[in-house]
Amino acid sequence: MWTIFIGLIFVLLYLDLFIFHKDSKDPEIKDTLKLSIYYILIALVFGLFIIYEKGTSAGMLYYTGYLVEKSLSMDNIFVISLVFTSLNIPTKYQHRVLFWGILGAIVMRAIMILIGAKLVSDFHWILYVFSVFLLYTGLKMAFKSDDDENLSDTKIFKFVKRTFKMTRNLYGEHFIVRRNKIVLITPLLFALIVIEFMDVIFAVDSIPAIFLITQDVFIVYTSNIFAILGLRALYFLLAASINKFIYLKPALSIILIFIGCKIFLPHIGIHLEAWHSLLITFGILTGSIILSLIKPIKEN
Repeated sequence: MWTIFIGLIFVLLYLDLFIFHKDSKDPEIKDTLKLSIYYILIALVFGLFIIYEKGTSAGMLYYTGYLVEKSLSMDNIFVISLVFTSLNIPTKYQHRVLFWGILGAIVMRAIMILIGAKLVSDFHWILYVFSVFLLYTGLKMAFKSDDDENLSDTKIFKFVKRTFKMTRNLYGEHFIVRRNKIVLITPLLFALIVIEFMDVIFAVDSIPAIFLITQDVFIVYTSNIFAILGLRALYFLLAASINKFIYLKPALSIILIFIGCKIFLPHIGIHLEAWHSLLITFGILTGSIILSLIKPIKEN
């Protein structure tokens, strides 16, 4: 199963870099829509493969994990948009940054998930720590102000700016240039470094969430990676309209609180099956999207 998964990821990355986006150009809405559907369908079909190999319950856990990771990635879209806007990076170069950013995320998630799996294996009580952390994160998200962040004021932005010598000029798709015998990073590499740092921060939320759904490392990692792979297409599709989904943030906070509470439910006599979690998560997300779309219509 691992061999099939890794082979599939290599094929998808090859197609993405050398077939679908071999030339730098501004993405069109119809193309990004097709790619988003393409990645979602592949993730759904892979779930059928898990059901065939591991059973229906494992498949439901995979789909729940994928749905949770996909919904949490919406925050990434907002941050990525801030990064590109702050550095004035043209749309036609953004895909290259996101491709290498997601390639780095695949490696970093693998490391963090292996560490998480080792911790859960050796110290099962850490799941309760994850639960409390998710409850805290969910409540914090629920009451957090929606005011836009100024990216240049963040610690990550200042750290990267202080650590690397940077040119503000773009040199096509190049990440590094040499000027007067001095190696400089371009805004593309600057954006890539910031996005990688931000992904690690977001993973601190998402990885405990998936471990509370299942401790099967294969399901944890595959659901994570398939959610990440479609993030580029989803970004180009939703970046301009992400702020219109006003009920998405409250929905995500409810999902995190729900997952954080799950581990305590058996102690009070409530036992949820894998498909229950999938149905509840899907219902919360779908409801938030429908309400977000209905509100502007009512106001008009």
